Amino acid sequence: MVDCFNFAQETKTVIHLQLSLMLEWLRQPWPWYVAGPLIGLMVPALLLIGNKSFGISSSLRHLCAACIPSGISFFQYDWKKESWNLFLVAGILLGGIITGIWLLSPAPVQVNPALAKELAAYGIQDYRSLVPAELFNWETLFTAKGLLLMLGGGFLVGFGTRYAGGCTSGHSIMGLSTLQWPSLVATICFMAGGFLVANWVLPFILKL
Repeated sequence: MVDCFNFAQETKTVIHLQLSLMLEWLRQPWPWYVAGPLIGLMVPALLLIGNKSFGISSSLRHLCAACIPSGISFFQYDWKKESWNLFLVAGILLGGIITGIWLLSPAPVQVNPALAKELAAYGIQDYRSLVPAELFNWETLFTAKGLLLMLGGGFLVGFGTRYAGGCTSGHSIMGLSTLQWPSLVATICFMAGGFLVANWVLPFILKL
């Protein structure tokens, strides 16, 4: 009886240790050679399973078509055939919530020392969250800097996504994988816009 009890205790200890090690591994940033191929494998998986195109921004169109009946031709289609996309986005949202609550690493976000020095000149030194607390908070939202970063940036992301006919998922992952010329053009514009904003526009906004 004692041996059975000891065996059960040892098994419980081993399982607890393995779970702790797994959680600790999940909390660490995944290297590019793991995360990159996993994202890329979404393309052939969706094509083989149901000849589906990987994309995120199209889910907003499906939601609007389902929840906002109107005479706009853009929303006049059988959105139910694309409902799988809504489940995909819901899974991404749920995964983000689970990660943010149970798998978020307590350590500060690792930032390149050169970048940290540059950001310190703009008063950004708190790296305990995924985004700098000095920029993304309710008080900053109602300032010129906050309006430009959060509202202005959010609007441009949404407008640019629809104007380009897709987001980075649809164009840079799915489109490039299937050799789509519009996706190559869109991806080049994404990259060029990112370099331009990060090096010239963002520093100007941070000085406000």
